[in-house]
Amino acid sequence: METKEILDAQGMRRSLTRITHEIIERNKGVDNLILVGIKTRGIFLAQRIADMIEQVEQVRLECESLDINHWRDDLDVEHPIPDGNLHVKDKKVILVDDVLFRGRTVRAAMDAIMHYGRAQEIQLAVLVDRGHRELPIRADYIGKNIPSSLEEVIRVKVVECDGIDNITIEK
Repeated sequence: METKEILDAQGMRRSLTRITHEIIERNKGVDNLILVGIKTRGIFLAQRIADMIEQVEQVRLECESLDINHWRDDLDVEHPIPDGNLHVKDKKVILVDDVLFRGRTVRAAMDAIMHYGRAQEIQLAVLVDRGHRELPIRADYIGKNIPSSLEEVIRVKVVECDGIDNITIEK
């Protein structure tokens, strides 16, 4: 299997910096925002965006993690609703994930958010958009568009759980 690095750690940092500034600009600041990272890698990316927003705006945004397994439509095993509560009612939710592919993970995440309360708005930030949507879902903030075939695999690695920051494509 051939593996090619698409972005290194510095490229990932630049993409997240750009996403951070786009979030601030589009929302005219950070009032009433909450960052929600989809487990596993989305939460680490959301925390990094929260850190960058704090550097720019001197405000620490609430940053939550979201386990979507209960709401997935492609798992044979039923998962219980996770313990805890997301405080999303009347907030602008910035949903953060590593890769946007078919759109099913994001659909499950939106169902989960609605379970916890009616958000004012849900925006989507992804590090990689690789296309091949099965649902009418699009990202508001994209770190990198990586056109790919269905046979290719895009891997996002983050130092917090993989020991390295990079994005690779495997053929």
